[in-house]
Amino acid sequence: MEITKYLDEHGVRYELFSHRPAFTAQQMAAEDHVGGMDVAKPVVVKADGKYYMCVLPACCKVDMEALGVYLKAEMVDLASEDELAQLFPDCEVGAEPPFGNLYGMITFMDESLGQDGYVVCQGGSHDRAVKLDVHDYESLVHPRVLKFSYHLH
Repeated sequence: MEITKYLDEHGVRYELFSHRPAFTAQQMAAEDHVGGMDVAKPVVVKADGKYYMCVLPACCKVDMEALGVYLKAEMVDLASEDELAQLFPDCEVGAEPPFGNLYGMITFMDESLGQDGYVVCQGGSHDRAVKLDVHDYESLVHPRVLKFSYHLH
């Protein structure tokens, strides 16, 4: 689903940014002049055969061990590009929005995301981003807030 349409339907205020194509969350942060801790990077994992969306700051990585413990899963892996293309048929691969609820996935949000009161995320393509209030994001997605990431150095 088109994210801006979804936000409009729910009366959520947002800003839309257009930028040069950015293929990583960190590149998007630089293009949009936003700190990496405020960019919501979605990472899809497969735990014992079930897909989950993990949303964390652009400058962080998923702690797969911590996530596996939380999920009580024997095997936790990143979803492949082919799997992402199937899970998000309306998005460019790598530009998935952090709205797992729209794609039938439980969403986890790292507790460190959105400390400045907002999040910026991909809007389904590599050349645009959406900025919205972190509380609006949480009220739409209903993520489970956990500690499952670590900062890249």
